[in-house]
Amino acid sequence: MEQYYQDYIIRDWQESERLIAASIIEQVLAEYGLPWQPEEADQDVIEIEKYYLEKQGEFWVVETQSKIVGTSAYYPISRGNKSVEIRKMYLLPEARGKGLGKYLLKQLEITIQEKGFKEIWLETASVLKEAVQLYERNGYLPASGVETKRCDRVYVKKI
Repeated sequence: MEQYYQDYIIRDWQESERLIAASIIEQVLAEYGLPWQPEEADQDVIEIEKYYLEKQGEFWVVETQSKIVGTSAYYPISRGNKSVEIRKMYLLPEARGKGLGKYLLKQLEITIQEKGFKEIWLETASVLKEAVQLYERNGYLPASGVETKRCDRVYVKKI
């Protein structure tokens, strides 16, 4: 998978980028005062093959000028009806405010729908105000059942 948005390339993650992807997520979490949890909520970033690739999910990176500046991913889940969960959608500050988050979300939705899924779930934290606004403005409805300790919001969207 490879797509372009302005000066950004959105493409499949490569094994050599494991620590880079983890570092981006850790940096954004720290920016918002949230904990990096490699043994818990972030274990999927350390073991992308196990959590995403082996389960017919996908993990993407966002690159500009040979630098990775963001991540986004999804994998199938048992909650809901033929569902996936969007995970690890993070952009470094330099990649924000350009419509990239909205574009990424739309590309995830298109890909997920093409694969025959019917519902998209996601969890986030209220402190991630931009993310909350993005999801709410794009048809994600509040739900219940937070499973990740650092999160306090769950959303679902039928596609």
